[in-house]
Amino acid sequence: MLKVSNIDLYYGASQALRNISLDAEQGQVTCVLGRNGVGKTSLLRAVAGQQPVKSGTISWNDHDITKLVPHERARRGIAMVPQGREIFPLLTVEENLRTGFAPLPSSLRHVPDEIFELFPVLKEMLGRRGGDLSGGQQQQLAIARALVTRPGLLIMDEPTEGIQPSIIKMIGHVIERLRERGDMAILLVEQYFDFARELADRFAVMDRGEIVLAGGRDDMVEDDVRRFLTV
Repeated sequence: MLKVSNIDLYYGASQALRNISLDAEQGQVTCVLGRNGVGKTSLLRAVAGQQPVKSGTISWNDHDITKLVPHERARRGIAMVPQGREIFPLLTVEENLRTGFAPLPSSLRHVPDEIFELFPVLKEMLGRRGGDLSGGQQQQLAIARALVTRPGLLIMDEPTEGIQPSIIKMIGHVIERLRERGDMAILLVEQYFDFARELADRFAVMDRGEIVLAGGRDDMVEDDVRRFLTV
């Protein structure tokens, strides 16, 4: 279980997060929604260790990880799929997947068969360079690379951005399958209400660096949430 407690985060003198508290449990999808620029990505960067927090704590499986750097968090089972995918364009699909071996012991340094069950297109393209893939294929590769690390917490930053509808639907099915396994917590940032509503067990809506709405799936009132999504 991930537990974020009262964190504040700054970029220089500018405060990006204000007193944020959030939980994400194994076997559930926790969805963070909000407009661009409200602090969603900053929250994910704080959880992944890519940006230090000024105050508050972040714990994972009852261990305080607030001061741990990203590779130490990765070794504890935290993986992030960044916005914009950030695959290595000059490496092949197989080489991109193998970069996920870094936090693993030698006995686990292989690509699980499940990866190609979830993303069959990647098996056909193992020798192709990442930069030659379409946007949707690159997004599948970015998710697969994170899954190679065998995460207990999967962080996903707007996986539907710039992706065609058929791939969005497929990514939704992948998230559902991962949730059904019951051994992974999924923290998902989204702007699209319909995608989030289909997947979220719990949700939090952000505005100006704060959480302004939160609750379970049954508490998600469309009009209330969309008020904080429209420009």
